Amino acid sequence: MSLLPVDEARARILTDVEPIADIEQAPLALAIGRTLASDVTAIRSQPPFPASAMDGYAVRSSDIADAPCDLEVIGEAPAGHGYTGTVGPNQAVRIFTGAPVPDGADSIVIQEDTETPESGGVRILAPVQAGNYVRPQGLDFARDDRVLRAGQILDAGRITVAAAMNYPDLPVRRRPHVAILATGDELVAPGEQPGMDQIIASNGFGVRAIAEKDGATVTDLGIAQDRQALIESAIDRTVAEKADILVTLGGASVGKHDLVQAALVARGMKLDFWRIAMRPGKPLMYGRMDNLHVLGLPGNPVSSLVCSHLFLRPLIARLSGTEETDPHRDAVLGCDVGANDRRQDYLRSKLQRRDDGMLVATPFEKQDSSMTRTFAESDCLVIRAPHAAAAPAGEACRIVLLRDPA
Repeated sequence: MSLLPVDEARARILTDVEPIADIEQAPLALAIGRTLASDVTAIRSQPPFPASAMDGYAVRSSDIADAPCDLEVIGEAPAGHGYTGTVGPNQAVRIFTGAPVPDGADSIVIQEDTETPESGGVRILAPVQAGNYVRPQGLDFARDDRVLRAGQILDAGRITVAAAMNYPDLPVRRRPHVAILATGDELVAPGEQPGMDQIIASNGFGVRAIAEKDGATVTDLGIAQDRQALIESAIDRTVAEKADILVTLGGASVGKHDLVQAALVARGMKLDFWRIAMRPGKPLMYGRMDNLHVLGLPGNPVSSLVCSHLFLRPLIARLSGTEETDPHRDAVLGCDVGANDRRQDYLRSKLQRRDDGMLVATPFEKQDSSMTRTFAESDCLVIRAPHAAAAPAGEACRIVLLRDPA
């Protein structure tokens, strides 16, 4: 099987992927980060009445056209307790922010533009236009307005407007369920004492963080030793728990001790591809078991994290029914880089922003796919196309943004 270009691999992973159909009602307090399953229309208007935008006096603008002038104060309207009478000629009502504008009044004079004469009432110091500091009914939204749309991710602003519309909960898609299985006799969990020939399993924690940040729920299947029966048992558990995505870490090649692919095929997976023309991440595998998407990531930690950004994130977004946030940006190189070979390269890099706003990406000198510290210090991945010629500092490039530059 020849090496598959990155863009083609991504397209094949996302082919025929439908958003999760299961819909839940999420209380607003627990809805942050969830994906709306349907449009949300206003069931009331906001404000529900013409409301004062400031503390001051509700007046008839025609009465104060020749201000300064004195008006009779006939009542008070604090927020939550509107004045029930009608403002007549040469009258005013003391009003506070958020209170309904009384009948008869058409404007608010802010208290800074008034005085209190010894004779009582209020002195208006300057005229105002009709509608001054009055929020009309439905200024924010009107009943039956479509305010939120299916596919939007609920953030602070969208949850706030839903609350203002008087929705205690919202219809959301079930979160994609991702199961993560690490494999290999050489791995032990963090906190355990590794043997002479063992290392600490780290990939799964980074992959889990990426998946959960994008709204998925995650099941950690632990570490399966290099026994096909153990791997098949973990696959069976994944199917039984009705996961949407199975992510395996390591063992997806076809070497003597690479048993993941064989175990998956034995359990009914239809293999789509397993080698990508990219670095790091060449031994990437993808297949389907009915509705279960299987993404076999390389065992090297950086390879698995890069592949998660490039392939797992868009798959989660598609299952969630959201549009994937494009992580690609334009930048310039901060140092010279050499020519590239036939594989698309993703160089871990630091990122700075020049005074003119341009992003400057400087790749690390060492790019070995086992170096987690370098990835932790990276702000972006500089993309080097297959067979790209050597490029000097200052040349334009494309990057995958990992975090905003400091």
